[in-house]
Amino acid sequence: MSDLHDNPQPPAWPLPDEAVEAALRRAFADGSWGKYHGPNCRELSERLSELHGCEHVVLTCSGTAAVELALRGLRIGPGDEVILSAYDFEGNFKNVLAVGAQPVLVDVDSVNGQLDTAQLEAARSPRTKAIIASHLHGGVVAMPALRAFADQHGLAVIEDACQMPGAIVQGRIAGTWGDVGVLSFGGSKLLTAGRGGALVTRNAEIVQRIRVQTQRGNDAYPLSELQAAVLVPQLDRLAERNQLRTENVSRLLGLLTDVAGLSCFVESGLSGDTKPGFYKLGFWFDSATFGCSRDDFACVIRAAGIALDPGFRALHRTHARGRYRAVNDLPHATRADDSILVLHHPVLLGTAEDVQAIRAAIK
Repeated sequence: MSDLHDNPQPPAWPLPDEAVEAALRRAFADGSWGKYHGPNCRELSERLSELHGCEHVVLTCSGTAAVELALRGLRIGPGDEVILSAYDFEGNFKNVLAVGAQPVLVDVDSVNGQLDTAQLEAARSPRTKAIIASHLHGGVVAMPALRAFADQHGLAVIEDACQMPGAIVQGRIAGTWGDVGVLSFGGSKLLTAGRGGALVTRNAEIVQRIRVQTQRGNDAYPLSELQAAVLVPQLDRLAERNQLRTENVSRLLGLLTDVAGLSCFVESGLSGDTKPGFYKLGFWFDSATFGCSRDDFACVIRAAGIALDPGFRALHRTHARGRYRAVNDLPHATRADDSILVLHHPVLLGTAEDVQAIRAAIK
């Protein structure tokens, strides 16, 4: 990667990749690029099954579609409630509404910005049927506690691992704590096919109910053979690239220890039995310390060629109160809406000089 000072543009994604190019050429040569049922989707499914230790894999047209299908496979519908973080990807909220259920929003942890499992009991009602747990911006949800709570009360868990394929969450591959795990292959993701997603599960009944939704003479939510072809070689390099991203995150955090006003989601999360993925690296931003707004700060950093942006909008601030139930005033999710910044991942595959340039721009 070129030095960010010489090229004030965020690194492009996806990167040039000879293995991906070779896969595209093979798909053209063997004609699998235009088939309904060719070898590439089969190979991708087998590889994902092996990686996650889950017998069943359903390839889909997007991670968003995978969450919807997971809800339907778990028989979530009208009259049911689904708990999720008030700071989450909007598609998860809308998927709950799409199946006729009601979202129940809980606050986030004040340190790592993830769903606060201490709020689950207050959120639960007789209508609660499932929890969506999303690992965001390099942080991880406390899945052992969440899994224990769900098992105690007979609730299903959808583990959204769209931002961290191949990561280790408290000793397990991300996505395998849930009754269903969800992956995304969108154009900006760590594994990218422009579009696409998958869900993994050990439960054949869930898959059968999903098939009822998707098989309508053909697959209504398909991942194409061409998309699968380019994903397989990326899987070959996933562990290597995850390790490089982790090393660069550790290097960056070391360079920022003397920078007041920025605190990272993962400052204490790079050791032990958790190895997060870094599609985004999340920071809490203190505007008073920097003397400027978060959005103005992000604009200045982007002008230096670094893809640093505001995070998601909090769900309780973008949706009418009648569309959800909330446990309390959600103060930490409100703070997240106001102050989270996220660093996009391509720079984390760069050199030590690229990481140093991030510090220089922030200073």
